[in-house]
Formats: sequence, structure tokens, C-alpha cells
Amino acid sequence: MTWSDADLGLLPALPMLYVAWADGELTDRELDLLRSSCNLEGLDAWLDPQQRPSATRLRLLLSRIRAAARDLDLDQRHDLVDLGLAIARVEGADWDPKAVESLRALQDALGFHGAEAVAEFLPAGTEVPSPESASVVETSTLAQALDEPRPWVRHETRALLEEPDFQHVGEIGTDAYRTKVFQWLRVLASRGLGGLAFPTSERHDTGAFLAAFETLAFFDLSLVVKFGVQFGLFGGAIRFLGTAEQQRRWLPQVASLDVPGCFAMTELGHGSNVRELETRAVYDPGRDQFIVTTPRVSAQKDWIGNAAVHGRLAVVFAQLEVGGQDHGVHALVVPIRGPRGGARRGVRVVDCGLKMGLNGVDNGRLSFHQVRVPRDHLLGRFAWIDDEGQYQSPIASPTRRFFSMLGTLVGGRIAVAGASLSVAKVALAVSLGYAGRRRQFGPGPGEEVRLIEYPSHQARLFPALVETLVLHLAVHALQRDYADAVDRGGELRGLESGAAALKVRSSRHGVATARAGREACGGRGYAAVNRFAALCADAEVFQTFEGDNTVLVQLVAKDVLTRFRGQFSDGRLLGLARHLETLGSLLLREKNPIVRRLRSEAHLVTRDLHRDLLHGRELELTQQVAGSIASDMALGASPFEAFRDNQLGVLALGEAHIDRLVFEQVERELERVDAPDARHVLDRALTTWALGRLVADRAWFLEHGYLSTDKSKALVLEHSSLLTELAPDVEIVVEAFGIPAQALGAPIAG
Repeated sequence: MTWSDADLGLLPALPMLYVAWADGELTDRELDLLRSSCNLEGLDAWLDPQQRPSATRLRLLLSRIRAAARDLDLDQRHDLVDLGLAIARVEGADWDPKAVESLRALQDALGFHGAEAVAEFLPAGTEVPSPESASVVETSTLAQALDEPRPWVRHETRALLEEPDFQHVGEIGTDAYRTKVFQWLRVLASRGLGGLAFPTSERHDTGAFLAAFETLAFFDLSLVVKFGVQFGLFGGAIRFLGTAEQQRRWLPQVASLDVPGCFAMTELGHGSNVRELETRAVYDPGRDQFIVTTPRVSAQKDWIGNAAVHGRLAVVFAQLEVGGQDHGVHALVVPIRGPRGGARRGVRVVDCGLKMGLNGVDNGRLSFHQVRVPRDHLLGRFAWIDDEGQYQSPIASPTRRFFSMLGTLVGGRIAVAGASLSVAKVALAVSLGYAGRRRQFGPGPGEEVRLIEYPSHQARLFPALVETLVLHLAVHALQRDYADAVDRGGELRGLESGAAALKVRSSRHGVATARAGREACGGRGYAAVNRFAALCADAEVFQTFEGDNTVLVQLVAKDVLTRFRGQFSDGRLLGLARHLETLGSLLLREKNPIVRRLRSEAHLVTRDLHRDLLHGRELELTQQVAGSIASDMALGASPFEAFRDNQLGVLALGEAHIDRLVFEQVERELERVDAPDARHVLDRALTTWALGRLVADRAWFLEHGYLSTDKSKALVLEHSSLLTELAPDVEIVVEAFGIPAQALGAPIAG
């Protein structure tokens, strides 16, 4: 083969130059990028805007590089620089080591990933590295990976759900349903599942409690909510806000269900805005008691689980007043019923009645008229009244004390996220099981095709299956972090944003998957016996339960903006510089005009690409929203007004952060998966999910210069291709969820 003298001197750079030109005409700006990144002798001839390489010249260059690459070993084709250097060595060309460093820097800056770029030059018939086709993994292997952490309690809970007592009730009156759920709850308490949440129990294991809660959601969501109210919210409030003595006093009775209880936070006039609750608890030093009062209708405790029928005690959140001074929201244990079930003096209970779903839970409305409770009923971990009647707290800041008291909500949100994913798994087990057997239409008489073979049916259900796997791993990573923090007495504040984020995404996904599954089963899905009626009705409230999703997305975004603002504070300039450096690096890699056009399969499925795009979007939105809020405030708006007027941007930022958080949580959790086959399935799910997120928001990435139109189209095609490749593993994945047949219940699931 004959190379020109000029080309011979540029051999190591020619493969990269070919890739740069091959996707289209380079603009002057693009040429400047190449020149500024790599100053090599002879390079100008390839970057002369007046003499752009012709198509003929590019085809000739491709042919020559391919011919030269034919005799190279595979390890010499690792990336474009390696390929060029190997060809140069064969041709006897000398190359300056400093120039090699310059080339590698240029390759990194342009984001030319080795496998996808080098594939262009391999001779016809050579096997090109690409994502593996769908592999068959053993159900037990995948199930073992999905059952982490705390697999033992998941097995124990599944076995319990297969016992004769745990049968779906079908059509039943509200009173009978509530009674049945309470009977089921007694069984769970007797088996020690409630005690998993409390340090006073021999079986105490926070992670196991979350795993049991998630597994129970395969069965009946009224039972799950009742279980969560009794042991997670009511008991959890005593566990996290009470002193050691208060825990010893009440938690054993809570765990055994001898004392059913309520978590009375939400009010008719104040739901998510806990700081402004109106119920009052005024300390009376003369009788050493608190007087709990509902001052107006809007202060009634509303939709309180366990309140209408079964609850005997309630953890009531109220504004605390001592000696005429307000100390903000605190929690007290207030008796609401006597031993015979009647409401105590001054306590008024109203049944909330029939609901859209979850009618096995007795929600009620509580109000208090001069109800007296002893001083030691104030949960005293963070504040108490001493023997002299003085308010005491180890936390000087009222704001910090308030957020410490809200720590009970973190575990509840994580639990709801796990239960929501169990809803999605049940919906997929029923709809995909039905799709694998139900036949409809075909090429000729008597040749009907299974529903699952239709691309439209796959497009309806396969993305939901992928997202379920991805969120499963993300939530389990969060469960692990939360359990570790609780069991070692660590700080929960750092987990608040992540818990809110995954509660939002998982609860939304559970509802959407239940609806999609119902539609995918046609008229059969409308039959109550096939579970979708209950799933859709019961799961709907998860989007507002434990925090309204829209409010929680804003909480997530506010956390991002707070951390961003902190980078501007005195002594934090280095943090700001690093932020800007990260954004600049991302823009160079992903927004540069060459990478914008790359659209080979190997490039599109590269994890670095997905991470960079998701991170870049969050960084740009952070700066945009922060700048807009700051501008409004500079024009005279209050912080509240500026935040409110930029609410849509705030929500977009929150959603972008959730995408990145999920991606990074799953990457971290995948490192724990030892079995290669299981990791392959889960790794491919993350790739497919990430592509799906980019496809869903490709308009933003197009508008902001991360994608070319052709690359956007290629993303859509690649995502569709990966979903199709999922088909051989669908049945195995569903079986690996481990849903007991009796808990699944739906006849059409097979």
C-alpha cells in the first residue's frame, strides 16, 4: 500500500480524522476545535476550510485504513489512536511520544469511544464488538440477585402469604374487609414481622422490615398500609422521636398489636406543609400536663389510618406552647380510645367512609377538645419539659429540630417506593402472563399469533418491565443505605432527598404500569378477579401518600439548588470552580459537533454517554433555574415569590436530578451482583432504561445542542431494538420477582 508523504506523517491521526469528517461537513467552529485540541505538523492540510476532503478521498482513506487494519491483532485496535499507531509502526513511520499524548487528549475530548469508532475500519466479516444479544439466565440466579438485601425475610414473607389464611377476599363489605385486614395484621404481629422495626425486639432489623413490607405488597395493599401505619408510622414515630424509656414502655405493645395506634400528622387545612399545622399542645404547669386542642375545623387530623375503628393511641403532631412561648411542631402520644373501644373524653372520631381504594384501612378524622395528657407523653428524644416546667432541647436551632422530627417520614417514603414496585411487578406478571398465552389474528385461518409477539404490545409492556428492574435496584440501594444509617444511629437528613425522589418515581411507575397492564389485558383485565381493579384503585393514593409527588419533586430540586448556592458562599469558591469545570468538561465531550453526530450502536449504548447526558442536563438546568430565581429576587421578588414563579423550571430540574440519581444508584448496586448472567440482564436493563429516558426527553437534548437530528433518530431505533431483544428473558424476569401464586391470584396470569 502506498501512502503520500503527508499522510505517512499523520498516520496515527488519520483514523480519527476520518471519523471526524465521515458524519458530515465540518463547520469552521468544528475545525477550530480540532486545531486547538491538537497541534500536529501536516494537520492543516486536512483542516483547510477551502479544501475539504472529497467523498472520493474519504472512501480511499477508509479503504486504505481497512486494508492496513486487516493484519493487525485485536489488541492493536483498542481505540483510534492505538489503531493509527499500529498502522504507523507497520509502515515504519516515526512518531513523537508527545504527539501521541496530544492525540489521546483529542480523542478523549471528542468522546470517540474505542469499540464504536474502530468498528468502522474492521474488514468485512470481522466480528464487531457490540452489546450481547439476549442471554438466557437461570430464574434462580436472577431471583437471588433481586432478593438482596435481606433475602431471608423475603422468603419468610412469601411462605406466609402461601398459608391458607391469606386469600384474596373478593367482594366484601367495608366492615368485614376492615375486620379481615386486622386479623391478617395480628398474624403478622404474632410472627414477629412488626417487631423487625424496633430495637426493643430480638428480631430487630430495619432492612428486613422494609423487605417484608415490600413483599407483602404482592398480596393486599390494605394490609400493607395497615402494616405500615401500625409498625412504620405510629411505632416508627415512637422509635425515632421517643426516649429509650418511652421506647421500652410502648414499642413491645405496638409490635404485638396489643396497642393499635395512629400517626396523626396531616390536617384538613395542612397536608404537606407540616410546619404550619394548627393543632396545639399547651403545657399546664399546675397539673403537669399538656392540653391538646383542635382550635378550628381546618386543624382536624384528616385521613388518619387506624383512627376510625382500631386505634387506641395516636402520635399527634402539634404546635407546642410552654410558658406562653411557641416552640414549633412536636409529637405527643395521645390516648384516643378506652379499653372497650369508645372514644376518650374530648376526642371526636369521624369515619372517613368509603374511599376510591384501600377500604380495608379504617381512615378517620380526629379532633381534640381540651384533651389532657401527662408530661411524659411528649416524645422526648429531641425536646422535653424538665421537672421545673422548662422547655429543654439539645438542638438549639428550631429549624434543625423541626427537620430532625420529620426523620420518621424518610423510612415511610422508602417503604412506599418498594410497595409501589411490587404493584408494578404484579401488574406485569398478570399482563405478560396473559400476553404469552392469548392469541389474536395471524397470517391465515387458524394461525393466530400470541399478543406478546406484536411490537405494539412489547412497546406497551417491555419499557415498564425494564423500568421496574431499574427502580428495583435503585430502591434496594436506598433501603441498604437507610438501614445502615438507622442501625448505627447515623444521620437520616442526607437520605431525605433520595427517599423523596424514589418515592415519586416508583409510585408514579406503579400506577402507570397497573393501568397499562389493565389495558393490555383488554376486557379480561377489567374483571375484578384479575387484580387490576384493586391495583389501580389502591395504588393511586401512593402518589399523594407520604407526601404529594409534585411537592416532593420540588423538595428534591430545592435540595439541588441549596447545594448549588452553597458553592458560592465564602470559602467555597473551589467547589464552584469544580462545578464549572465539570460542566465545561461535559459540554466539550457531549456538545461538541462531532460527538453530536455519532450514532453507531456501540456509541449509543455506552454508559459514559448516558451518564454525561443525564448529568449535563441537570447541571444546565441547575444554573438556569438558579439564575432565573436570582434575577427575580434582584428585581424585588421575595424568595417565596421567585421560587413560585419559577416552579415549572424547578419541577424540570427535580425530574432531571431524579433521572441521574436513579442511574447512579443502579450503577452502584450492579457492582454487588456477583453472577455474570444476572448482571448481564440487569446491566442491559439499565442501558435500555437510560436510552428510554433520553428518547423521552430528546426534544430538550436537541434544543440544547447535545444531539443532532440524525443521532436523535438513532437513539429511538436503538432503544426499540434493545426492547425487542428483551423478549427471550421476559418470562424469566417475571418468575424471578418471586410472587407467590396465591398472592398473585389472577386466573389470566396462567
